[in-house]
Amino acid sequence: MNFEAIKSIYFFEMARTRRTLLQSVVSPVISTSLYFIVFGAAIGSRIQQVEGVSYGAFITPGLIMLTLLGQCISNGSFGIYFPKFTGTIYEVLSAPVAMTEILLGYVGAAATKGLMIGVIILLTANVFVDIRIEHPVMMVLFFLLTAITFSLFGFMIGIWATNFEQLNLIPMLVVPPLTFLGGSFYSINMLPPFWQAVSHFNPVLYLVSGFRWSFFGIADVNPLVSLGMISIFLAICLGTLAWIFRTGYRLRS
Repeated sequence: MNFEAIKSIYFFEMARTRRTLLQSVVSPVISTSLYFIVFGAAIGSRIQQVEGVSYGAFITPGLIMLTLLGQCISNGSFGIYFPKFTGTIYEVLSAPVAMTEILLGYVGAAATKGLMIGVIILLTANVFVDIRIEHPVMMVLFFLLTAITFSLFGFMIGIWATNFEQLNLIPMLVVPPLTFLGGSFYSINMLPPFWQAVSHFNPVLYLVSGFRWSFFGIADVNPLVSLGMISIFLAICLGTLAWIFRTGYRLRS
């Protein structure tokens, strides 16, 4: 294992975050704070509690997950797409660096950025609402698995995309609706039976539900099922990337 190559790619990507601090850190924190003000204050004044938890606190795990998914996918996709766009990817591919080492460098940096933003938002949430974490080990586990899985997913998008429109298609048009409809701002138990059943086809529901359970001990789905679903998605991402590396799909052409 070439740890020097992994470290070089990792720190190169992390340096990009420092150069774009307003866009990478400040912007998502401000956006999430606005969610707390609008949903927590305006709607929270009308909905006092959801399943025994204040509405502002109830939506906190969903807001963290919304930001975490978006950041990990965006960072993971842009990290590999930009070298493709500029042509510098061929320098990386021709270097004595294995594909797994390239993957660890790029995905490790994307996951780290997502986790940093998630932690900052968690700390910011304490300014607006009282947060308790009943299962801290499970919270960290969900946090890590989600960051790694969706950084891998973003990496796949970056390889697949051939232009900036395709690069932003899934992060902008697919992920936000799935997150909003995945129980981020409500419990699916509040929905009619038909829509409860439909919600179970939304993969984000399992992420938000499991993450919320680690905070308050309440969930729309059994937390073990949520853990199993994200593990399956992680395995699918790894399997797909193994195929991409074996065939050189959109990397060597």
